[in-house]
Amino acid sequence: MSRDRERFLAIINPAAGGGRCGKRAKPVLAELRASGLPMDVVWTRRPGEATLRARAAYREGYRSFLIVGGDGTTFEVLNGVFPEAEGEPERPRLALLPLGTGNSFLRDFLVEEVASGTPSGDAEAALQRVREALRQGRARACDVLRLVHREGVLYFLNLLSVGFPADVAAVTNRWFKPLGEAGYLLGVFACLVRLKRRAFPVRVEDAPEMDARRCLFLTFSNSKFTGGRMLIAPHADPCDGLIEYVRWGPIGRIGLLRQLPGLFDGSHIAHPLCERRAVRRIEFSLEGPVPVMVDGEVLHVQCQRLDVLPAAIEVMI
Repeated sequence: MSRDRERFLAIINPAAGGGRCGKRAKPVLAELRASGLPMDVVWTRRPGEATLRARAAYREGYRSFLIVGGDGTTFEVLNGVFPEAEGEPERPRLALLPLGTGNSFLRDFLVEEVASGTPSGDAEAALQRVREALRQGRARACDVLRLVHREGVLYFLNLLSVGFPADVAAVTNRWFKPLGEAGYLLGVFACLVRLKRRAFPVRVEDAPEMDARRCLFLTFSNSKFTGGRMLIAPHADPCDGLIEYVRWGPIGRIGLLRQLPGLFDGSHIAHPLCERRAVRRIEFSLEGPVPVMVDGEVLHVQCQRLDVLPAAIEVMI
């Protein structure tokens, strides 16, 4: 039995954004309460706790979640709500308060605002837009991507990458995370020094054979951005029921250095070694676990197949 849908469970990751989230969350929540938003609040203290909290809350009947943190916190909550939410008639509803480091997912909707002529101010604009959506009860149905791997299932909202972006995320998370977006850029340059181009065999949709060519990276995106401003999948749409697949072939170190600005404005997909498709499913043929970057988190898993759950959640935006 679900609770009152208007009542939110706020899950706060105070460590997000290098600790900035913990400092800013209280006044933002106080403002939302003062505006009449009913909510209960839990604070997390360690990695993985948001998943446990969200799973328990979903079983208690919560269907509306206020996620206070960054993309990693959203990833944890999503994997607490799913798989139980799969196929349920009432879609989970998520409001993302962007107080983390990357906050990539909401940037798609700010791009829409810019395209329509409405000024945007990145994280602050996203925060303001989410607060307005909460006051007005405004939400959009969005897709969720589902990865089946050898040890289980993962759900994500933004993107999954193998190859160079996973290498960059691993280095950034280990050494440069407190620096925010500048840290991602330092991670890119660090990985350029020991550039790897590997094969990750995949069958894309209904292709007759596995594609086992060496590449710089493969990405499977629901939304356009990663690492904050990196526009890695400019044609992605989180509401179209499709996975945006981007493959960049084995470009050299100098070529990649010249093309780096293209990763931030999306022009890299015009490079002769880059290709893209909008698809519904991917099959993998990997010999063992590989590093993957999924919504800013780096995991080692043996990917098996990837598909999309169309309009599986509502996002307050």
